[in-house]
Amino acid sequence: IDTRLRYESVSQDGLNDADALTLRTRLGYETRAFNGFTLLAELEGVAQLTDDFNDTVNGNAAFATVPDPEAFELNRLQVTWAGAQGRRIVAGRQRIILNNARFVGNVGFRQNEQTFDSLRLETKALRGAVVNYIYVDQVNRVFGPDAGLPPETLGSDSHLLNVHLTSLPVGSLTLYGYLLDFANAPQLSTDTFGARYDGDRAIGEKLKFGWAIEYAVQEDAGANAAEVDASYEFIELGLQAPNAAVTAGREVLSGETGIFTTTTSPAFQTPLATPHKFQGWADKFVTTPSAGIEDIYVGLNGKLAGWNGQLVWHDFSAEATTQDYGTEWDISV
Repeated sequence: IDTRLRYESVSQDGLNDADALTLRTRLGYETRAFNGFTLLAELEGVAQLTDDFNDTVNGNAAFATVPDPEAFELNRLQVTWAGAQGRRIVAGRQRIILNNARFVGNVGFRQNEQTFDSLRLETKALRGAVVNYIYVDQVNRVFGPDAGLPPETLGSDSHLLNVHLTSLPVGSLTLYGYLLDFANAPQLSTDTFGARYDGDRAIGEKLKFGWAIEYAVQEDAGANAAEVDASYEFIELGLQAPNAAVTAGREVLSGETGIFTTTTSPAFQTPLATPHKFQGWADKFVTTPSAGIEDIYVGLNGKLAGWNGQLVWHDFSAEATTQDYGTEWDISV
């Protein structure tokens, strides 16, 4: 049993202030293993204790958006088989988070999480490597289960391949290919191939230097009407002490100059990501603008007397033009 009560307020120019008090409840059960097999079933319900907000389904377009619609649904129903050498097969409706969730995640910040009707094959038979192949038949998004805009589900014929190499002398390397094909959202159908290298190294007895470098390319696929030839660039450096850390980074999702529609946007998109973790917590860039986006940020983390604090500053601009999108401060305790 898992419950989460949350109040979220949004003030946005041109709209009524949103006040969203919601309660999420999950009830699930997982069997003990029998010959390597386990069965997991989980229900999820989201109740709205206030309705002064646009949840993307209720039609309250005069209010700012908080995408936590009322829901009662089967959140997960999966059969898992686990064998030797880290071999694992998971079939059914399941939670999937790959790497840092930049490309594939469960959007855990929202009350109704994103799940996948899929078949997942995982193995650690190759020394120093974790290999995942996933076929996705349907994406159950945070906007469901009732129909609305954006759509509550994505009808999918997608393939995800992720290879995580951990036997490097320093750090780890991830190679991936995500072939996305959505029948009811062809503008999100793309093929993405990339690599990520991250790790850390001690400096003296109390300091640790960390890094992450990532690059990917993306092309249109399926029935996508856009001509996508986009790229993704990411670099983050950090210095960590026992009770404090500082990070600085630059993330770029490319775009193009010109006038485009939402169905012909050439920008790099990440439709299966957990977007709340990236490009600021105000969720202003869940969909990449057609001119792309460059995010330069600096963050501070600290721990004191059992409390964790974080302060992050972002500067956003277009990648393909000189447009300045603005800045954002994020604070959490």
